[in-house]
Amino acid sequence: MCWGALTRMCPANNSQCEMPDESTGPLTLQVGSSIKERRVDKYLHGRFSNFSRAMIQKQIGAGSVKVNGKIVKPSFKLSPGDTIEMTLPDLPSKEILPEDIPLNIIYEDEDIIVLNKQADMVVHPARSNTHGTLVNALAFYSDKLSSGLGEFRPGIVHRLDRDTTGVMVVARNDGAQWKIAKQFERRQVKKTYLAIVHGVPELTADRISAPLGVHPRVREKYAIRPEVGKESITFYEVVEGFRGFSLLKLSPQTGRTHQIRVHLSYIKHPIVADDMYGGKLVYPWQLKDAETAVEEPLISRVALHASTLEFKHPTTEEVVKFEAPLPEDMQNLLDMLRKYREL
Repeated sequence: MCWGALTRMCPANNSQCEMPDESTGPLTLQVGSSIKERRVDKYLHGRFSNFSRAMIQKQIGAGSVKVNGKIVKPSFKLSPGDTIEMTLPDLPSKEILPEDIPLNIIYEDEDIIVLNKQADMVVHPARSNTHGTLVNALAFYSDKLSSGLGEFRPGIVHRLDRDTTGVMVVARNDGAQWKIAKQFERRQVKKTYLAIVHGVPELTADRISAPLGVHPRVREKYAIRPEVGKESITFYEVVEGFRGFSLLKLSPQTGRTHQIRVHLSYIKHPIVADDMYGGKLVYPWQLKDAETAVEEPLISRVALHASTLEFKHPTTEEVVKFEAPLPEDMQNLLDMLRKYREL
C-alpha cells in the first residue's frame, strides 16, 4: 500500500500512489528529488486531481498545509526533500440530486428529449452550482439518460449559457449521445439564434471570423485571441433594425464558449444586458426618450435565444428540426422597440 498505517506517508515521486477516496484528513508527503521550484498549490493539484486548484489554494490559505512545519502561501516554491503536512477537504459528492423543476419539453422519444431551456438555469452541476441545474431537473424527469459529457452531466450533448434560452437536445442512451455528438463535432448540426443588440450593423448580413480563446486576465471571460485562439465563425443577418438597436439572426458554424457574445461585442454591437461583453440594461424611459425614471429594466439577462436546432435523428436518420418561440422578456423588449424605436 502507498499509505502507512500512522502517517500515511506517500513518496511524491511514486506515480502509482493515489489517495483512496475515503482518505481525506491529515496526511504527510515527501517531495521527491525531481521536484524543483514547483509552486506548492500546483504540485498538490497535480497529486490530487480530484480536487480543483481553487480548493487546494483555499486549504493552503486556511493554514491547513505546512511545509517543513511552517504554514506557507500557495506560491511557495518546493525543494527536494521538503515534507508537506496537510488536510484535504471531503470530496464533493458525485450523486446527482433529482429536483422537481419544471421543464418545457418540445419533443421526446426513446432516444432524445428536446426542450426549451429557461433563463437563469445552469446546464449541469459544478462546484459553485450543485442544485437547481438542468441536469437536476432531468434526473427527476427521466430515469433514462445517457452518460453525457462526463461526471455530473448525464444526457448532456451540448450546452447553452446560463442566461441563454432556447432549444437543447438531451440524449437518453449512449448510442444517441455518440451519434448526435458526432454531428456537432463535424459541424453537421444547424443552429440559429436570435439576439437583440445595441446599434444596427452597417452590413445587413455578414460573416464574423475571429479566433476565440480564454481572456488573458479574466478567467470567466473569453476574448478574440489572434495568436492563440481557436477558429470561430458566426454568420449574422439583420432581421429588424430600430433606432439604436436591432434584432439579429445568427448561425454559428463553430461552437466555442461565449462565441456569439464575444463576436457581437467584437463588431461593436454587444447583446443587450450582456454586461460581461459591453451590453447595457435597457429601460422603458430610454426607449420612449422620456425623463429618467425609477423603472425595472425591460430585460435583466443576456438577450440571446437559441431559436432552432436541426440535426439527423440518431435512430431514424431523418433530419428533424425543432423551434422554440421567443421568450416573454425578449418579446416584450422587441414590442417596445417596434412601438417607440421604428426607423
